[in-house]
Amino acid sequence: MNTVNCFKIIKDLFNINRSLTGKGNLKTLRYIKKIVPKLKIKYFNTGERYYDWTIPKEWNVTDAYIEDLKGKKVIDFKKNNLHLVGYSEPIKKIVKKKELLEHLHSLKNNKKAIPYVTSYFNKYWGFCLTHEQKVKLKDEKYMVYIDSKFTNGKMHYGELIHKGKSDKEILISTYICHPSMANNELSGISVTTKLAEWICSKRRKFTYRFIFVPETIGTIAYIKKNYERIMRKTIGGYVVTCVGDSGNFSYMPSRLGNSISDRVIRYVFKNKNKRLNEYSFNDRGSQERQLCSPLLDLPIASIMRSKYGTFKEYHTSDDNLKFVNNKNLNESLNVYKSLLTFFEDNKISIATQFCEPMFSKRKIYPTLSFGRASTSVKNFRNIIAYSDGKTFLFEIAKKIKIKINKTNSVAKFLERKKLIKYLN
Repeated sequence: MNTVNCFKIIKDLFNINRSLTGKGNLKTLRYIKKIVPKLKIKYFNTGERYYDWTIPKEWNVTDAYIEDLKGKKVIDFKKNNLHLVGYSEPIKKIVKKKELLEHLHSLKNNKKAIPYVTSYFNKYWGFCLTHEQKVKLKDEKYMVYIDSKFTNGKMHYGELIHKGKSDKEILISTYICHPSMANNELSGISVTTKLAEWICSKRRKFTYRFIFVPETIGTIAYIKKNYERIMRKTIGGYVVTCVGDSGNFSYMPSRLGNSISDRVIRYVFKNKNKRLNEYSFNDRGSQERQLCSPLLDLPIASIMRSKYGTFKEYHTSDDNLKFVNNKNLNESLNVYKSLLTFFEDNKISIATQFCEPMFSKRKIYPTLSFGRASTSVKNFRNIIAYSDGKTFLFEIAKKIKIKINKTNSVAKFLERKKLIKYLN
C-alpha cells in the first residue's frame, strides 16, 4: 500500500458511504491504516456528551430506493450514496406523490447534479436527486424503502502521533464524515494520509499529531478529550481540505490571522512566488471553527485549492472523480510538505525564566551599574524578550534589527547559559 498515490486513495474510497458514524467510517480508517500503520483507530461512544454536543446513535444503511408501483427503481442509493439524506430513518411504505415531494431535494440551478443533504439531529427521512429526475416523476404513488438502523455504538476516528525530538506538536487535521465527494471530502483524506506517511518516514524535530475525525462534532469531542495536551503542546498546525481541484491556492487564516502557522504560509508562498487567495476568518467553514474557537484559539490555518463553498460542484455529485486529479493533489501535498519543512528548518526559541533573568550572577553583566546597558546586554534582553515559543529566530532578528548570524550566535550563548531553549 505504501506505493499508492493520492488519486488512487480517492478512487478506492469514493464509493464508501461515510457519515458521522457507521461502518463506512471504520472501513475508511482501516484503509488509511494500511498506508500509515502507526494510525490508531479510536472511538467516542454514542450518547456521550462533549461540551454542548451529544454523539448521536450509530447509523448504518443496507439499502434505500424509491420505485414506482410496477417495481422500477427511480432512485437507488446503491448507484450513488448521495441519493439518501444522511441519517434518514427507516421506512417502507407506499406514499402519494405530494407527500413524497416533501421529502425530495434537488437543485433548480444545477439540474444534473445530486445535492448532499443531512439531518443528523432531527428525525427525518428523505432522498436527493437531480432536478431532471424530479420533474420526471409523473405517477401518483411510489414505494419508498429505506433499510437503515440506529444503534448504540461508536463514532470512530483516527489518530497518529509521530514523536519528535521535541514534545511540542504540529497538529494536522482532516475529516471523514462525507460520502462520495472527491474534493470536499477525499482530497483532504488522501493528502493528509500521504503527508503522514512522509512525516513518519524519519525522525523529526517536532512531534506531529494527525487526526481523521468527523467534522464539527468529532472535532469537538476530540478537543474535549485531549484538551489539556493540545493546549500545552500545540504550537502550529493546519486543516487539510479541498486540495484536489485545479483552482488557485486559497488560504483560511487562524482566528486573528497572525499565528505562527499563518506566518509560515506567507513565507512559503512568498518564497515560491505562488499566487494565494486569502480569505477572512469570517468565511470559515471547516474544522477551524472548533480549533480556533475563542476559548481554545489554537494556531491553526488552512491551505486549500478552491475554498469550500466557492465552487459550483461543492456538496453535489459533480464533486466526483473527474473534478480532481493526481497532479493537483501532488501540488497540494508538496505545499504542505514545504510548510512542515519550514517549521523543521527554522529555530523557535523560548525563555526559561519568568521575568528578566539576573545577568550579573551569571557573569554576563557587570556588578557595578552605571544605568546604561551595553549593546551586548540589550541584545541578550531583546532575544529573551521575544523568545515566546511562537516566534522564529529569524523573525526576532528582524524585530531587534540585528543580522541573523549575530542573532544565532547570541542565541547559542543564551542557550548555553540556560536562559533560552529551542523548541526544535
